[in-house]
Amino acid sequence: MTTYILLATISPQGLQTLRVTPERLFEVNREIEDLGGRVIDQWAVLGLYDFLSVIEAPGDAAVAHMTAELSARGSATFETLTVVETSDVFTGLDPAE
Repeated sequence: MTTYILLATISPQGLQTLRVTPERLFEVNREIEDLGGRVIDQWAVLGLYDFLSVIEAPGDAAVAHMTAELSARGSATFETLTVVETSDVFTGLDPAE
C-alpha cells in the first residue's frame, strides 16, 4: 500500500451537506475503504484547503479512481500528493559529494 495526502476543498454544496449532516464526513471515509483505501488520519485545516487526509491505497490508479469518484458528486475537489519515506529518498546519497 502507498501512502497519500489528500487535500480537499469543499464546495458550497458540500459545506451545506456537512452543516446538516456532519456524520457525512465519516461516511466518505467508509466509502474510501469500500474503494480499496484506508484513512489513516484526518484534520480540518485553515487556508486554501478544508481537510487534510492521510490515506493508504494500492497505488496511483486506485487513488485516482477514489478521488474521481468522490469529486464527481460535486461536493469536493482534491489535490493528491504521494508520500515517499525520507529514508527512501536519501538512501545511497553520499553526503561528501
